[in-house]
Amino acid sequence: MTQRPRAVLAFGPPSLVGRIFSPEALGRITAVLDVDVAHVVTGTGPSAPAGTARQALADAEVLLAGWGAPRVTVDDAPRLRAVLYAGGVAATCLDDPAAHAARGVVAANARAVNAVPVAEYTLATILLANKRAWAAEREFRAARRLPDRENEPANLGNYRRTVGIVGASQVGRRVIELLRPFDLDVVVWSPELDDESAEALGARYGTLDEVAAQSDVLSLHQPAIPETEGQIDARVLALLPDGATVINTARGSVVDEAALLAELRTGRISAVLDVTEPEPPAPDSELWDLPNVVLTPHIAGSAGGELHRIGDLVAAEAERYAAGEPFAHPENLGAPRA
Repeated sequence: MTQRPRAVLAFGPPSLVGRIFSPEALGRITAVLDVDVAHVVTGTGPSAPAGTARQALADAEVLLAGWGAPRVTVDDAPRLRAVLYAGGVAATCLDDPAAHAARGVVAANARAVNAVPVAEYTLATILLANKRAWAAEREFRAARRLPDRENEPANLGNYRRTVGIVGASQVGRRVIELLRPFDLDVVVWSPELDDESAEALGARYGTLDEVAAQSDVLSLHQPAIPETEGQIDARVLALLPDGATVINTARGSVVDEAALLAELRTGRISAVLDVTEPEPPAPDSELWDLPNVVLTPHIAGSAGGELHRIGDLVAAEAERYAAGEPFAHPENLGAPRA
């Protein structure tokens, strides 16, 4: 029988292991990797506790890591050959990803499957925003009677409305895919796109200004990098049509919060914010009290039973590694990080 590659688990709170990996997924992993699932590395370096888990890291060929994992150095894991990351970026658990890559370390991450619930949340929010569901709920609760249908807005609903997507990330692309069955016009801006590549995704291409000016709902999916900090600023927000809704499931930093608040105070637009900067908003932030703002506590990503989707992906990548096959979701550790 072929000897199984030695592996070690590394997470912030050890409890994450049970939340991410179902018993079935752990069974698949232990069938192909020699790993003690009862030991989880939570720290490295001289101050880390000695013992079985730390020795396992030193002996490990495969690192099974996730949120809160300590930064692993080449000295911590001199035999390391693969990182399977139960999260978005495997490089975050390595002190010098390029140095590990130079030694032949390969990696896989779960970004693709973590995009699934974010896109699902976004789809639901888009459809509800066009129905003005949150405003209707507030008004219904206050009036305690049905609204006057004779005077409802003509642009209410999801038929032939325009949804703008900012950022052709994995989430952005998944949202475009999920929107296909609906009678919606989807327009997208991302710096790498043009008319042809946007059409291949199932959307029209527009500049950022053109997308904002056309959008009944503007959904944000760009990465949090220096170039996107405050990208949705006063100028962009002013281009939104009256009654538009901004949905942010990207990162709070991509929105100029002062500019957003200025628009929200007028009541001209609405916002659904699953992320903010800071997170959560300051206790005295107007975002808590404005009636045209819906705040959710960063719930769009994988949570609860959805975490098992990540565990299943890691188990599948472990099986590929043990079989000598390439990863289905590889990450280039040698690439410059944004």
